[in-house]
Amino acid sequence: MSSTGEVKKVAKKSSVPTLKPISPRKIRIAALLAVMGPGIIAGLSDDDPAGITTYSVLGAKYGYRMLWVLVASTIALILFQDLGARIGVVTRQGLIGLVRQKYGARSGVMSAIALILANIGTMTAEFAGIAAAGQLFGYSRYVTVPIAAFLVSFLVLRGSFSRVEKVFFILSAVFFAYVIAGFLAHPNWGAAFKGMVVPSMPFTHDAVFIATATLGTTLAPWGLAFIQSYAVDKRLTRDDLKLLRVDVWTGSILTGVIGFFVIITCAATLNKQHITIDDASKAAAALKPLAGTLAKDLFAVGLIGAALLAASILPLSTAYSVGDLTGRPAALDDGPREAPLFYGTFAFITLLSAALIMIPGAPLITILVVTQILNAVLLLPLMLYMYGIAKDKRLMGSYAATKTMRGIYLVIITLVAICISCMIWFTFH
Repeated sequence: MSSTGEVKKVAKKSSVPTLKPISPRKIRIAALLAVMGPGIIAGLSDDDPAGITTYSVLGAKYGYRMLWVLVASTIALILFQDLGARIGVVTRQGLIGLVRQKYGARSGVMSAIALILANIGTMTAEFAGIAAAGQLFGYSRYVTVPIAAFLVSFLVLRGSFSRVEKVFFILSAVFFAYVIAGFLAHPNWGAAFKGMVVPSMPFTHDAVFIATATLGTTLAPWGLAFIQSYAVDKRLTRDDLKLLRVDVWTGSILTGVIGFFVIITCAATLNKQHITIDDASKAAAALKPLAGTLAKDLFAVGLIGAALLAASILPLSTAYSVGDLTGRPAALDDGPREAPLFYGTFAFITLLSAALIMIPGAPLITILVVTQILNAVLLLPLMLYMYGIAKDKRLMGSYAATKTMRGIYLVIITLVAICISCMIWFTFH
């Protein structure tokens, strides 16, 4: 009896311990973290040096009164980034490849050429932002730009998808420097809220141009192309769509939040003192006597982080588009030998843009402004193409846009068309 009891005790002690079940909440959080990336990275990369400059000029010149333009642009960004991500997951194709498939080779080629030209200009503006921010800390563009080009190329050409994405997330954290700078500027929160909800704008050449540039830099064409291809590269499935929507909305809202703090920082300081600027680095320098050295340094650090993030993503957007157009799509997990066109395009865009900035006397501000206007003009046909793809049940199946959403997309497209028409009218009158 005693020996039998001992055997039972031994058996009881050696039994496998029961594992505690994982809570549904932890499972949902883990699933969201696995899906996160396309929305946040694509959204925040829109707050590049060109975007920061546009927001800085808007705040310095018009104060709080045109914040509603940023709000409208952010809403449009949420809806079209969401659409782009959904199209990518459902069709497993990039935007330019789908344009070629649905609308023909000519439309695909023209869209790709326009996107490449706009991306080269925008990429040049990213390096201009790095050069300008470096000069605030006493470093020449001939030092900062080559270092930035090397870091960006090394990151993408030598890293796997997961490693590159982690670096993107780290760079994204730098944007919160603008939130701190905004509080240091002690803005008029009541005036800021009024500017967000009450549309007001002088019907002048400069106001229309800055409104159009704000739309073009917030809802950037390269961002729409990137998020679609990036969702494909991340190998997300239709089961991930609900969580991907959380990611997209989060990234787009954060984009608007960062833009909001840039505008109110400049409105509370530069506009209040009637100081005019034409780029973000001058805004940072002007902040020093008005809001302190810390605000100036935070503004400059945010500019560098924004430039590095966008300078990594812009060539990727171009490389994805060229691969889609030629029928040779590639992914970050592919090596340079497996995808020479993909990595060759990335290297070409990076080196050419860096070289343009190194030219003495290069008209950086002109490049920046023209690029943002070109982005706005290119945005219209790309949005129309996306609208056509969204309602195509042959391509989208049960994920095709509903009648209500098609109406909302058309309203946004119409507003973009009105902005561009006003800009063109003021240009020739």
